[in-house]
Amino acid sequence: MDFIPRIAVFGGGSWATAIVKMLCENLETVGWYMRNQNAIDYIEKNEHNPNYLSSAEFDTKQLYLSSDINELVEYAEILIFAIPSAFLKTELEKITVPLDDKIIFSAIKGIVPETGLIVGEHFHKMHNIPFENIGVITGPCHAEEVAMERLSYLTIACQDEEKAIELSKFIEGDYIKVKISDDIIGTEYAAMLKNIYAIAAGIAHGLGYGDNFQAVLMSNSIREMKRYIRKIHKMKRNINNSAYLGDLLVTGYSVFSRNRTFGNMIGKGYTVKSAMLEMSMIAEGYYAVKSAYKINKELKAKAPIINCVYNIIYEGKDPKKQFKKLTDLLD
Repeated sequence: MDFIPRIAVFGGGSWATAIVKMLCENLETVGWYMRNQNAIDYIEKNEHNPNYLSSAEFDTKQLYLSSDINELVEYAEILIFAIPSAFLKTELEKITVPLDDKIIFSAIKGIVPETGLIVGEHFHKMHNIPFENIGVITGPCHAEEVAMERLSYLTIACQDEEKAIELSKFIEGDYIKVKISDDIIGTEYAAMLKNIYAIAAGIAHGLGYGDNFQAVLMSNSIREMKRYIRKIHKMKRNINNSAYLGDLLVTGYSVFSRNRTFGNMIGKGYTVKSAMLEMSMIAEGYYAVKSAYKINKELKAKAPIINCVYNIIYEGKDPKKQFKKLTDLLD
């Protein structure tokens, strides 16, 4: 691409807000789809998102805001989706204009519950988007720290490296560094799996396990992630790179981690339903663990942590007893 592309971000949450903020540093206009018209009206009047990252201020002259998803799809050449995976299928069903000439990047760290697919695979299989036009934006990066303009690193993965490099030009800035990867499937599965391991870290904390055990849990998590991803897509990758290990660590340890927070509540005795009701944001790992567990019935990767979280979240088994069993399986 030898022109400045039009880019639109789809989603109204914290991650979408952070991506819009990054793009506004480098583009005159950024498209932004939000299904909530009241939120759009608020942003146009008050110059910040009323519900997420309210400290991030916008020059509304830079924003092309719309609650019409087809309007933004038609507007942009590059579409960045940051809609929670639980709602993605419903939102995509609203699209009536062609997607086949678009470049699509997913910033969604989860699995589409209805199809059991990671987002890139969902776009490919359900919407016939070629893999060379699909990319992934992953961490290690929390939206909250982007809003505070703290130094953060992103990984952009795409089969077509040129497209990843092109997008990176419009995201990089004084406090954002970008790395490029060709492991689109591995990075997306890693982004999904790390949410499950963050729930495990949260449950452990809620149960009273300390830093010593957390270190062992994270060490075992990255090895479990490696086994799992290798079963799905075997290629040369360094699992210790930031897109894998780094993203796991920040999600497993950070106070900003929704999945760790969700797990912590479960460990402290909340029911799954009550924990979800109390949280104002989606914990992607809740949906991911069901799909990951189901997929692993065929993969047969050694995955005691995924099994443990699944048993607690979906089978209603006692967290304390499940973690006692897990401690005997870790090394």
